[in-house]
Formats: sequence, C-alpha cells, structure tokens
Amino acid sequence: MSGILSQDIMYLTGVGPNRKKILNEELGIFTFGDLLTYYPYKYVDRSRIYTIDELSSEMPYVQVCGRILSFETFENGYRRERVVAHFSDGHGVMDLTWFNGGKHIRQTYKLGTEYVVFGKPTVFNGRYNIVHPDIDPVSELQLNDMGMQPYYNTTEKMKKRGMTSRSIEKLTKNLVEKLSEKIPETMPEDMLASLHLMDRDTALRIIHYPHNNKELERARVRLKFEELFFVQLNIVRYASDHRRKYRGYIFNRIGDVFNGFYHQHLPFSLTEAQKRVLREIRMDVCSGRQMNRLLQGDVGSGKTLVALMAMLIALDNGFQACIMAPTEILAEQHLATIRGFMGDMDVRVELLTGVVKGKKRQEVLDCLADGSLQILVGTHAVIEDSVRFARLGMVIVDEQHRFGVAQRAKLWTKSENPPHVLVMTATPIPRTLAMTLYGDLDVSIIDELPPGRKPVVTQHVFDTHLPALYGSIRRQLNQGRQAYIVFPLIEESEKMDLKNLEDGYEALRQAFPEFQLSKVHGRMKPKEKEAEMQRFLHRETQIMVATTVIEVGVNVPNASVMVILDAQRFGLSQLHQLRGRVGRGADQSYCILVTTHKLTDDTRKRINIMCDTNDGFRIAEADLKLRGPGDLEGTQQSGMAFDLKIADIARDGQLVQLARDEAQRIIEDDPECKKERYALLWKRLRELRQTDINWAAIS
Repeated sequence: MSGILSQDIMYLTGVGPNRKKILNEELGIFTFGDLLTYYPYKYVDRSRIYTIDELSSEMPYVQVCGRILSFETFENGYRRERVVAHFSDGHGVMDLTWFNGGKHIRQTYKLGTEYVVFGKPTVFNGRYNIVHPDIDPVSELQLNDMGMQPYYNTTEKMKKRGMTSRSIEKLTKNLVEKLSEKIPETMPEDMLASLHLMDRDTALRIIHYPHNNKELERARVRLKFEELFFVQLNIVRYASDHRRKYRGYIFNRIGDVFNGFYHQHLPFSLTEAQKRVLREIRMDVCSGRQMNRLLQGDVGSGKTLVALMAMLIALDNGFQACIMAPTEILAEQHLATIRGFMGDMDVRVELLTGVVKGKKRQEVLDCLADGSLQILVGTHAVIEDSVRFARLGMVIVDEQHRFGVAQRAKLWTKSENPPHVLVMTATPIPRTLAMTLYGDLDVSIIDELPPGRKPVVTQHVFDTHLPALYGSIRRQLNQGRQAYIVFPLIEESEKMDLKNLEDGYEALRQAFPEFQLSKVHGRMKPKEKEAEMQRFLHRETQIMVATTVIEVGVNVPNASVMVILDAQRFGLSQLHQLRGRVGRGADQSYCILVTTHKLTDDTRKRINIMCDTNDGFRIAEADLKLRGPGDLEGTQQSGMAFDLKIADIARDGQLVQLARDEAQRIIEDDPECKKERYALLWKRLRELRQTDINWAAIS
C-alpha cells in the first residue's frame, strides 16, 4: 500500500503531464501521498436544502432549490452592469446578484427551470441575496453522497489554468476511490487506544470527505497529533542522545570570584526570578550533564547580570567563559556592561569582533590560548577556527534566533567536552513554540523587572493629533529626558520610506528648533550609525529619529519617550521590542503608538494588546495567534525546518503538550530506540528523516 502512495501524481486519473507540472510547481505535490496530505482549509455543508423562509444572514453557506422568475439589469457606472435574478422556491423570494458576465448569465440560466443555488445569504434592500452563487441543475444534486464539501487552497496561476478547488476535490476523490487497501498505520495500536485516537486510514479518508462535524473533528485531532508527535519525538530523541553522549564539566565550587562579586560589586539585590534562574543554572552545572538552557526575559529584566554570574561560576572552577552577541554594537555594549558591573575585580575581559585587528587581535588570541584571558565578549568571530581557548567551560549566546544550531554545535569543538551553553533571548517565545523550536533546550524565565523600574505607559494616538503629542514630548525634553521617534522601514517600499524619514527629520527639526536631533537608518555605514548612537547616548542630541535599526541597540537609561509612527505597519513583537528601548531608568517612561484612523480589525487588536499589557509572553502568545508561527519575529521559519500541514502551534497548544509528554514517555521507556513495541514509530521517524525536510535543524 505504501507503494501506491509513492506513485508519481501524473498517473492519477485526471492529472497527466500538464497538470502534473502545475501541481509540482504550485503546491509541491509530486506523489499520490502528497495529494492525500494536501488537506482542505474549510468545508461547506451541502447535506441539506434550506427553504427561503428558514434563512438568516448569520448562516454560512446554504443550498436553496427553486426557479428564476425574472432578470433585472442595473447600470453600475464605467459601462458595467449588475444583473439580479429574482428566485423563488415557493416559500419566499430571494435575489441572486452578479457584478460581471451579465450576458453569459442570462444566456446560461433559463426562467422556470429548477436549479440548486449555493452561496452565503446576506440581506440587501430588505431581501435575502446571494452574490455570485454556484448554480447547478437539480438533476445533479446528490445530497447524501456529498455531506460536507471540502475546499482546497489554490494559487492565482492555477486558477488562470482552470484548476480550482473543485478540480483538486475531483482528483482527491479519484485517489481515495483508488485506495482499495488500508493506508498503513504509523503508531502502535495500544498508543492509539490509550489516547483515544482514530486510525490513520479512517482519518485520511474522512479529512477529505467528512459526513458531519463530529467525525471531521476526530480526524483532524488524529492527523494534527501525528504531525506534532513526530516532530517532538525527533527533538526528545536528539536531546536524550546528546545527554547520554556528552558529559558536562562539573562546576561544584563557588569560590572567591563569584563571592567577591556577589558581596562587593552587585549593583542591586537580585529579584526572586533572577535567583530562581541562577539556582537552575547551578543545578545544571553540578549535574555532570552539559547545560543547554534557554533564558527568556523581557528587555531590561536583568538577563546580562545572570549570565555574568553564570560565567563567574565557570571562572571559580578554573574555566574560561565567552559571550556571543549578534552585532558589534551589542558586543561592545556587553563589554561595557560587564566591565561596569565588575569594577576593579582582577578578572580580564576582552572584546573580539571584526573591528579588533592587527596587534590587538593577536594579543587577545594569544591570551585566550594560554588561559590568562578569562572572559571573551564577541560576535560570531568567536567561532572562527583561529580562535582557540585554553579551557572553555561556559558559553552565553545572546539573541538565539541569529545563531543556528550548526553554529552552536561549532562552539562545542572549542573544548574537550562541549561547554555549558546558556542562550539568552529578549523575544519572549510562547511555551508551545519554544517546545518546538528550541526543544533540546531547558527553559528558564525571568518574569519580573528589577526594583525601581516602572512599567512603560503605552498610549494610542491618531496622526491627526500630532501637535498635542509634540507638546507632551517637549515637556519631557525640558525635564532633561530624551526621546526616540521611529519611522517604519519596510524592504518593498524602502525608497519611499527613506524619503519619509528624511522629510520627517526635517519637519521634526522645524517642530523642535531648540533641541538637537540624531538620525539613524539601515543605509548608513556602521561607523556613521555608531557615531550617531554615541551622540545620543552622551546626551549631545535629545531626539533620536530612526528606523527599526534601534530595536537591538544601545542602552540609554535617560530616554523616556518612544514614539512609533505608522504603528499599524509593525508586528506585535517588533512594537514590544521597540518599547523595550525606554523604561531603562528610574523615571516614568512612555510609548506612543501613532496610527491613521483607518485600521483593520487585526491592527486594532494589536494596538489594544500593546496598550493593555507589558507582559512579553502575553504579547508573544497573541502574536503567534494573529500571525502564525511562520512569521514570528525572530523565528522566521529558521527554527521551523518542517512544514506543518494541518497542525497549528498557535492554536493547538494542548496537542503540542500532549505530543511532547507522549514522546518523553516513549524515550524514557526506550532510550536506545530498539524495543519491538515501538518499531512502528522508529520506522516512521526514519522515513520522515529521509524527506527533504531539514530534520537536523529541528534539533
């Protein structure tokens, strides 16, 4: 049976060479199996006929059986006409409306002939109305057989070539009829029974042709679970192998370096959340297992301090530590922060980025190799082959999404055993997504702000109220504060956006003649950008006019206002990241979201969420629901090495958890993947790993 599923799609009745090419190029369907797992995106109940007096405008799609009484034509301007057919089933009269193709409509449909009309009823001029209905002769109606009609996504190119959802439906019908034997199962029977799941053969047939909603829901749950389960099984198996294969360095000593810092240099007392995370790190590094931990926390929650203290534990045990940042600006900021925290302590901290050249670079490399340099701060220059450590024991990676798994693995070669790894991210990742994207990492969360920090107040202002807004900004600047004003910069309209930024900058100079302004955008050379950032940092300028390049940027505690223009063009996590640029000092800070009056429902939701909460995790959950995992800021499919065809990480959180628990249970029971009772699972996992999906990247 699995043989038939791997057959070339060209040999299915109704396909042939031309359609094969379209299916290959547009939908990635190459085999019978690919078509079987190309699932409908919605279903329409065609199992019953409604009478006109039963209709309501709240109903989704309906079928009505009756006759056309007459046609009426209305001029629509631009030489176009609207054709309306008055349609009756003996229980009332409704209208059928077409906005084009009037001549064809009047020629095709005859008065007095009985038709089945299908579409969504709305009310217009006090009468039910269906716009552009499907119309079939009554002789073609097959109620019981049809049940719920599946609808499939198709592309513009397909529609132009006459391939609609209906065409795919016919091909799927041919395929399902051709599958005379049972479709092979991928999960053991006892597992299906304990989880109350439908068998695979039934689920795959029902998902295309369900008779009712209840049956459809059971088929969906089965197929979603299977998809999520094999992703989780792969991740858990990888993490378990990794733990068995690699021993971790044991850091059981807390000595002079850590204690000296804790008692004499700690700038403020740690929050409970920071203490909890340090305890988790401490348990990891004492366990004999290599630590692989993801540290999540909003901008300003004190992750860098925790990371520094983790590095000091490594130093106390005779090891070196390093911290990797995605950009040179961030690396330099980390260096300044760490040196600032440590003051006059006898610990050598140096920088290694593309800027460090010649003699200085050689000196850093030599001191790393002989062990006299204890903490290295750098960009991905750190993983170059020329960089050799004497004893690397702890690696901190900042902003995980910029470093792939392969780059993390490269760090392990810098030491006899892989060093302990702590990955920090300021992009809060919902639990279900973290389980899938970073499944091999244990997760720690800092969910409270350091003492003295006030939450940022977020407000929504329409662009017609800019003069009043400028007045509020001026009051803050007069108190000695600074402000960011951010313009959108979207690749597609970059030229126009840069012009808006230039024009906006000039307008702001005129609006605030008594203050100095800085300007930063992505087209500037790194040195120019750096110089402008430094001027702002040193309070030589009071207003920073910028594009989103300041998302990850310099820490300016004195900045108390963040104005985001055209906020409707930004995603939720981007807005949240930008807001994190202010609120870093003790003063009350403000984030102002400026939009036009014309807003879509989704945009309105985004703006409201931003005004309601500062909680990065609530925002990330909302972002995941609004946008789906594919476009989440920072993950951009980089972690999604696999294509989920039916499951949705945002909406199927409980199934993700169930799949995770089940995968964990199986790996604990069969860590070497050899037990006969799970043979079916290991076979399926091997099959999946041979597909063109990059399963290695999932872990």
